[in-house]
Amino acid sequence: MTRHPVAGSDHPAPTGAQCVGACDPAEHFEIVLILRRQAQAAFTELVDKIASGAAGAQPVSRADYEKRFGASQADIQSVETFAKAHGLSVVSADAGARRVVLSGTVQQYNAAFGVDLQRFEHQVGTLKQHYRQPNGPVHLPDDMHEIVTAVVGLDNRAKVRPHFRIESTQGAQNDNPIHAPIRAARAVNRSFTPLELASLYDFPAGDGKGQCIALIEMGGGYAESDLTAYFSALGVAMPKVEAVSVDQAKNAPTGDANGPDGEVTLDVEIAGALAPAALIAVYFAPNSEAGFVDAVSAALHDSQRKPSVISISWGAPESAWSQQTLGALNDALQTAVALGVTVCAASGDSGSSDGLTDGADHVDFPASSPYALGCGGTHVTAANGQITRETVWGSAAAQGDGA
Repeated sequence: MTRHPVAGSDHPAPTGAQCVGACDPAEHFEIVLILRRQAQAAFTELVDKIASGAAGAQPVSRADYEKRFGASQADIQSVETFAKAHGLSVVSADAGARRVVLSGTVQQYNAAFGVDLQRFEHQVGTLKQHYRQPNGPVHLPDDMHEIVTAVVGLDNRAKVRPHFRIESTQGAQNDNPIHAPIRAARAVNRSFTPLELASLYDFPAGDGKGQCIALIEMGGGYAESDLTAYFSALGVAMPKVEAVSVDQAKNAPTGDANGPDGEVTLDVEIAGALAPAALIAVYFAPNSEAGFVDAVSAALHDSQRKPSVISISWGAPESAWSQQTLGALNDALQTAVALGVTVCAASGDSGSSDGLTDGADHVDFPASSPYALGCGGTHVTAANGQITRETVWGSAAAQGDGA
């Protein structure tokens, strides 16, 4: 059967990465195939109307979405037949989320998708990454090209990073990284609690009762004792915080406040302070393209917790992603529009370079998606309960200013 490359499925190696040889043919792992949705034209029309604020346009329930716009059983059967023909096991098939999880070895994936999985090393700051990656695009037979919209998980390189800044203890002259790739912020005169910021920005009244806020986290974790101490000091009731495991990832604090723990804990504390009666569901996933897609999908299709807001404080320059994964995540964000779920994504706050050193302009994804609310950081000065001055974060060390 003739096979053709899938457009956008190339995974270019980052600058400085070195190929160190072929992957072990017996290495075993799981990948995810994302399938086309039923009634694509009707779905696109619905999203466009909601996004434009058209009169009468209303989001659909999760149950209605899965019934109308999930994958067809015929398409799932085709994928299962394809998997069986190549010795791959079907771990799970979710028609509503349009995902089929396959399990197999490097040798089986190479044969099934016409790739050659290689091992790479890449020095990132003080850390050396070891990961696998195909040496070319994914190939699919003719009868699968329309059915499968993305194959994620062959590349397991950690791509996204937490987006938060820490006040420098050395004053305004300290622009050196304190924990790659997080840069230290310039010293500020004072800080604000979430409650003070809510007052300054006229945050709506309410405690979030009956709502669920989903936090997407790609590493690190939170300690219950830290949360208890924080909310006690703030004088706010401790919210219900629930860790949700995605792809076997768990709440795993490292103890390093300058690393991912700082982002995870900050996310929980701010959301919990402003909506203490809401359920704070923290979805932990592996830091990879597949992990990111799976985490967002897990939150969107969680019929038990039903998040109405998804907050994402992790991201990477658009150039770091494969085009098919950009498409898969944008597709998921369109699903959020159809479900009436607001997705907030941190912009990166590293200026127009987005932290890269190639001299070009870059934007951070998923904040750059038209279906997400991109959020940047600002420096605020206030007096008598009013904002007197506000500027976006920037520094001489960054290539360009802006959030």
